Amino acid sequence: MADVFGKALQDYQKGQYTEDIKTYSSLDEEDVIPVPYLFRTFAEMPKIEQKALQLARGKVLDIGAGAGSHALYLQNKRLDVTALDSSEGCIEVCRERGVKSTVCSPILDYSNEKYDTLLLLMNGIGLAGQLKNLSDFFQHLASLLRPKGQILLDSSDIIYMFEQDEDGGYWIPNDGTYYGEVQFEMEYKGQKSEPFDWVYVDFDTLQNACESNGLNCELVISGEHFDYLAKLTLKT
Repeated sequence: MADVFGKALQDYQKGQYTEDIKTYSSLDEEDVIPVPYLFRTFAEMPKIEQKALQLARGKVLDIGAGAGSHALYLQNKRLDVTALDSSEGCIEVCRERGVKSTVCSPILDYSNEKYDTLLLLMNGIGLAGQLKNLSDFFQHLASLLRPKGQILLDSSDIIYMFEQDEDGGYWIPNDGTYYGEVQFEMEYKGQKSEPFDWVYVDFDTLQNACESNGLNCELVISGEHFDYLAKLTLKT
């Protein structure tokens, strides 16, 4: 499968940035991911990400690390952080930027160590793909936690993307699927990725999923655009 995302990051790292990553989703038309944004500093990050990085402690696993911007910030704060990504291109960029500990693997295939903090930023919970996979996803994440460990994740309630009627209700297709489930394709320099499933989870749904999987779920901070940061911990 073409490593579209990793290739874009590698080009930027080499000073060969000429275009952004195009995304096509089942929800709306074409959009773009600006590649420079993936190399942002702490000051350029949204408040939700800044807050998550301030709460990170102990031994940290940055899941879906991308260009390693979060991992680098934590490493500079003297935290023991590992950047994990399934993209070889991303991991190569992380290393070139100075991230000392990296792992190239899908998160569900990784079970080597246990951590005090698992970071899933930029809607990292989307890696679960579909709502029905959340239980397995959470069980796996819980297995990577040390006894007093925490999972810090952000997501969005994408209800705002649907049409609203005069009473304030939303027109959501009644096709049996959860409205936060989206299918994406990415394109960069004429190369397209395989389509992949991604899920945005509203906070109530997240809380229910945590409850049924033995996890506490706390709302830490809400963003300006239906987004939020949540902290998950093991029930004792």
